[in-house]
Amino acid sequence: MPAVSQALLEFAKHHRTEAAPGVEVTVTPRYQITLQPDFPIPGPNSISWIRCRPDEVDEVIREGRAAFAPHQQGFMWLLDPETEPSDFGDCLDRYGVHWDGDEVAVMVLPIDATVEAQEVAGLELVDGLATPESFRSADSANAEAFESPSRADDHERIAMLERRRLDNLAAGNRRLLLATMDGEPAGSAGLTLFPPAAAILNGGAVRPKFRGRGIYRALVAARMEIARTAGVDGLCVWGGHMSAPILTKLGFEKVGWRRFYLDASTA
Repeated sequence: MPAVSQALLEFAKHHRTEAAPGVEVTVTPRYQITLQPDFPIPGPNSISWIRCRPDEVDEVIREGRAAFAPHQQGFMWLLDPETEPSDFGDCLDRYGVHWDGDEVAVMVLPIDATVEAQEVAGLELVDGLATPESFRSADSANAEAFESPSRADDHERIAMLERRRLDNLAAGNRRLLLATMDGEPAGSAGLTLFPPAAAILNGGAVRPKFRGRGIYRALVAARMEIARTAGVDGLCVWGGHMSAPILTKLGFEKVGWRRFYLDASTA
C-alpha cells in the first residue's frame, strides 16, 4: 500500500468547509456554522471546529441555537479530537443533546492505491448532475439507503432539488454518480475535488435491495478514477458503521474521528 503523504493527512484532519454555491459558512474564533438552506437535514447543517474556554460553553451553545432557530430545522454539533473544552459533549448532554455512541472514522487512501471493482452485470454509472431527473433519482436512492425521513415529491421539494443541482454545477468541483441496475436507481455517490490536496468522498450509499452485489465498491473505484484524473494526492472520507468496514477492506486507513450530536431544539 502506498504511503499516506503528510499533506493528505493534514487535509483529512483539518480541512474546513468553505462557503460555496448553496453553502453558507460563518466562521468565528470559537466555532464554525455551516448552513445549507436547500439541504435542510442535520449533518450538512452543523456547528463544528469548536474551540472555546470552559466559561464560554453556555454562550456558544446559545449562539449556535440562535443561528439555526430562524430556519426551524435541526442541526448537528460536530466534535473532533481537538474540540475545546474536551468535555464539550458532556456540556451538550446537560442541554438535552445526547451522543448516541456512534462515531465516524476519518479515513484516507493514497491516490496510487488500487481499488479493484468486479464487473457487475446490469450496472451503469451515470452523471447524477446531468439532468433534474438524474439528480432526483440520486437523492431518492440516497434517502432510502440512509433511512432518512420521507422526502415528498411536492413542488417545493422539486424546486429545492433543482437549486441544489445548479449549485453543485456552479461550484465546479463537485461530482455525483447515479448507479442504476437494469435502468432502476440503485445508489449514488458524491465527490468534491480539492486539487492538488485531496478529494472528499461523500454520500456514497446503495439501496438495501441492491446491496451485496459490488455496487458500493464500483462507486468507490469510479470516484478514485475521477480523483486521479484531477491530480490529487488521495481520497478522504468519513466512514460510518456500515461503510467503514468496507472502506477498510479497500485499503482506507483511519486517521481520526468525528462525533455527531443531534440538536432538535430548533426544529
